[in-house]
Amino acid sequence: MSEAEFEPEETDADATSEPVTSGAESVVRAMENAGVEAAFGVQGGAIMPVYDALYHSDVEHVMMAHEQGASHAADAYGVVSGTPGVCLATSGPGATNLVTGIADANMDSDAVLALTGQVPSNMVGSDAFQETDTTGVTAPITKHNYFASDADTVGDTVGEAFELARTGRPGPTLVDLPKNVTLGETDREPGPATTPDTYEPPTEADPDAVAEAARAIERAEKPLLLFGGGVVKGDATEEARAFAIDHGIPVVTTMPGIGSFPEDHDLALSWAGMHGTGYANMAITHTDLLVAIGTRFDDRLTGGVETFAPEAEVVHVDIDPAEISKNVHADYPLVGDAAHVVEQLDDQMDRSPDAREWREQCQTWKAEYPLTYETPDDEPLKPQFVVETLDEATSDRAVVTTGVGQHQMWAAQFWEYRHPRTWVSSHGLGTMGYGLPAAIGARLAADDDQEVVCVDGDASFLMTMQELSVAVRENLDITVAILNNEYIGMVRQWQDAFFEGRRMAAGYSWVPEFDKLAEAFGARGWRVDDYDQVADAVEAAIAYDGPSVIDFHIDPAENVYPMVPSGGANGRFALTEDQL
Repeated sequence: MSEAEFEPEETDADATSEPVTSGAESVVRAMENAGVEAAFGVQGGAIMPVYDALYHSDVEHVMMAHEQGASHAADAYGVVSGTPGVCLATSGPGATNLVTGIADANMDSDAVLALTGQVPSNMVGSDAFQETDTTGVTAPITKHNYFASDADTVGDTVGEAFELARTGRPGPTLVDLPKNVTLGETDREPGPATTPDTYEPPTEADPDAVAEAARAIERAEKPLLLFGGGVVKGDATEEARAFAIDHGIPVVTTMPGIGSFPEDHDLALSWAGMHGTGYANMAITHTDLLVAIGTRFDDRLTGGVETFAPEAEVVHVDIDPAEISKNVHADYPLVGDAAHVVEQLDDQMDRSPDAREWREQCQTWKAEYPLTYETPDDEPLKPQFVVETLDEATSDRAVVTTGVGQHQMWAAQFWEYRHPRTWVSSHGLGTMGYGLPAAIGARLAADDDQEVVCVDGDASFLMTMQELSVAVRENLDITVAILNNEYIGMVRQWQDAFFEGRRMAAGYSWVPEFDKLAEAFGARGWRVDDYDQVADAVEAAIAYDGPSVIDFHIDPAENVYPMVPSGGANGRFALTEDQL
């Protein structure tokens, strides 16, 4: 290949920035060319040249307390902003500490670019200080990863990795950066961020297949739309909502799809699955045509696959052909970008399905299986009440982040979501500790008038609580609501239900006083034990301009219902432990 073929296109940075002189500066220039505004990381020896190049960059760098926090913050930044989040770490333990967050992003199809330092190329394989085979470790959990080999091309590699992370089915990418490459001399400006020439994700589905699916929707008597996380990540919310409303089709979401359809709409049945609403699970059980958009049909949604939507034909829309019929057979497979395929379907529809009686049945189920809870005077504070109070105290565009466990389910059940990119949680990997660093990333990505609330559990908060120091240092306006039951609550619930109450390694009776811990970090803290304290504490915490923590001491015996036992049938959900 000739030298002329390597000449990059002129970029805006060329006219305003100092010339690139090193591989590290090329890395940073590539980030700038891609429009990166913020990055999260932890400094270290092998990544130090890149940090030195960031010194003069307009990219805002947020120094996190731990690399796992950096990866979760980058993940959440990407979820809320719609553009890939970026995280940095040094070689060895720095890179391996990113692994949990990268795996989390991979499971949830979240766009993240990870940049990791590496020992010099000539020392790779020698067991050098802080050496790890980062590309080998992360190959199974990234969309693609790269080992940078040359200072002249490293910027283009970073740009490609960034663009690849968000194109097609989103996911994490990683570039491993040997120190000799980032220190190496180069005067070559990286070109604009582009995907590889060989990568061409589908946009529109096959027209004949779309026409067949449209006919199936028209003749359905009990049609149901299932909006997955791909509706949000594919920016297909507007098209998907319009299709549902125009054709009068009820909507169920997956947990990652929360916010894709407004939960206060008459057609909304909320989210389905293990702890989804009874009416959502009843609708899935009895539909005769399920139109699933942007979902991988994971086991937390389906329960036993053989009992999932047993009476239904399935239309499956997904940009990744590998997901079609992987878990649930698709009678009408439509491979393409969600927004485009939904528009294709709408264009092919000659009429809407006659679903009036079906809509009435769905409303009957909503009345029959509401999400309710009791607040006896002789029992401790109920977590559902706390979540509803937080919802009422914030705007309908507030961003909610969570850890993983019972608190996550209550936050999903009892907060009413109306907008996409306002629910930020760990779904496929189920990563405890996700909530607090995610709130930091979400805060930097959200609009100034959007509140950011982290609903966390005591066990989840303990895993990444050091990131509160970052929120204090950066004076980030986030509110952390800890639903403190002194247990790994979901573990305790399963032990009581399925292990004869043997609560092995589930109790957290030694947790600190989180309100005082918050004050020690420099945040504001409150402790709440009674119902009459909740509203005032929430109001004060939301109003406080900075990080705040409310330690809600909730009923340790409270469980999450409805519940579909693992591998069970969605239509046979339990409302009490006796029904499991």
